[in-house]
Formats: sequence, C-alpha cells, structure tokens
Amino acid sequence: MRTAIAMGLVLLAGAPAAGAPAPAGAEACTGCHAVRPGQNSAGSIPSLAGRSAGDITSAMLAFRTGKGDPTVMDRIAKGFDEAEIRAIADWIAGQR
Repeated sequence: MRTAIAMGLVLLAGAPAAGAPAPAGAEACTGCHAVRPGQNSAGSIPSLAGRSAGDITSAMLAFRTGKGDPTVMDRIAKGFDEAEIRAIADWIAGQR
C-alpha cells in the first residue's frame, strides 16, 4: 500500500498542474487547438485535449523534420527546439 501511494505521489509530482501557467509558445497551440475537454478547435483543426505528452511531442518533432502532413504545423514546429516542444506538450497534456 505504501508503495502504491509513493508511486502516485511521484507521478503527480512530475505532472504539470492543470492551473500551471502556459510555457512560452503555448499560445501558438491554443489559438487553434482545443487543449481542454469541452473546448472546440478552430474549424477542422484537431483537438489536443486528452492527448498524451508523448503523442504531442512525437507529432511536433515529426512536423519539425518535415515528416508530418504539410500544413502550417511544419513551419510552426520549426520555431521551437526540442525542450520547448516537450514543455508545451507536457503543459497541454496536463490540462483538464
């Protein structure tokens, strides 16, 4: 039981708080993509709500290297380094 509680605390400590301030650059995402459940994305742009940080990071890194669908995302992703992408992805994944 103590192990389960300790593991839960470790996981919570590593997760961004839902009310945590957005990292620099996150506004570029929230302007078009819904990041919280119940929000609507602009037009046909996919929602990021409920997506894992790993999924978001992978997609952004793919866009950054030209492997994603050629939308505006390839140009936006090139404006962020890998640490910034991970910080933004962690923040988005932590929104509730």
